Formats: sequence, structure tokens, C-alpha cells
Amino acid sequence: MLLRAFRVGSSSLTNADLAARKRAYRLAAVVVSLADAFHHATAVPDIALPLMRKIAEAEKVNVGLAVPDQTAMVYLAAVRHSRDSVSRTRRVAPGTRIPMELTSIGMAWLAAVPAGVREHLLAQIAEKAGDEWPALHKELSRGIAQAQAQGYCTANYQPGHLTAVGAAFRGPDHQWYGLNISFPHKPSEKPRDVARYAPLLLGLIEKISVSCGVEDGVE
Repeated sequence: MLLRAFRVGSSSLTNADLAARKRAYRLAAVVVSLADAFHHATAVPDIALPLMRKIAEAEKVNVGLAVPDQTAMVYLAAVRHSRDSVSRTRRVAPGTRIPMELTSIGMAWLAAVPAGVREHLLAQIAEKAGDEWPALHKELSRGIAQAQAQGYCTANYQPGHLTAVGAAFRGPDHQWYGLNISFPHKPSEKPRDVARYAPLLLGLIEKISVSCGVEDGVE
């Protein structure tokens, strides 16, 4: 453990100090305990997963459930049945992180949370983006506005491969969750595909909310 690196007379250590003393960081079994504790803190993933799987298998799409961690979205559950090359080769599992600012699930979550929370995170994203921020801000503003107006937003996180529709809902623990459906990117068929999958996504949120005992998980 990193705490073992501290000795009498060394009340503060930098990352370089810790690296020099411990040589390398290594995951310990306590990480499994923390993950298990987090998993049991909410019933939403267990309730959502069978409903997600049903749509993913029937429609041959990917369905994901995520929560935020700083400026990333972290998957709690993912079911992948899309036939595109990225979905067949890229492993997405609980714990997989994706950028909040580049994904429909992230933009939908940003659209749902209070303005103060959103502005704080946008400032962090802007600092990270640097010179790319103006273009990124334009796309983020579009996605957030779309989610606030229509209840969902769209994004191409894997350009040329996947398009996704994302939405957010409030769970019984009062936490905001992000949910998405992604499918093969076909520019000529995108309007038709979005018209098909967006209602499925919103219907899925309604089913999850009812199963969780939440009358209206979308605001």
C-alpha cells in the first residue's frame, strides 16, 4: 500500500517520492472489495441488465449503462450485439471509461444535472481540451440542447463505425444514470435509425424506472 511508504519525518510525499519508494503501483485485492461494495450500493445495474440485454439481442445493437467519474462516464453494465467491426473487437465491460464530452451518454448526463454541476464539469473539459475547445464546445452545446429538448441526444463516438443515442434518468438512489444504444454508422440511414432507436431508448428508461419503483426517472 502507498501508506506504507510514509515514515516518521515524511508527512507529505510527491508522486515522484512514492514511485521511488514503492517502485511501481500495483492493484491489490482491496480493489475487488471496493467494486463489490459499489455494486451492492445500488440495484439499478441488476434491474437494468436483463432489460438492456433483451433490446440488444433483438435489435443487434449495443446498450450501455454508465455513471460519471470526474469528466468520464464509467460503464456499470454493457451488452454488445452490434455487428460492426469496432463492437466485435473492442471490449466494453463494467469499469470501462469513455469521455463524457464525446459521447451521447455523457452529453445526455450533462444535460440532466443541475446547471452548476454542468458548468463546473464543462470548465474542466475546456481546460483539458485546450485549443480544441471551441469546436468541442459547439458539439457539446448541440448535444446538451438536443437532450434537454427531446429527452435524448446523438453522437458519433467512433466516427465511421458507430452512432449512438443517449439519455439520462434518475435512479431510486437519486443519482443520475446515463443510458445509450449504439448501432452501425450509416450516414444515409441515420435519420431512420435514430427515429427507431431513440423511442426504444426512452421506452427502456421507462421500464427501468418502473422496475426500480421510480415513477418518472426523466426530468
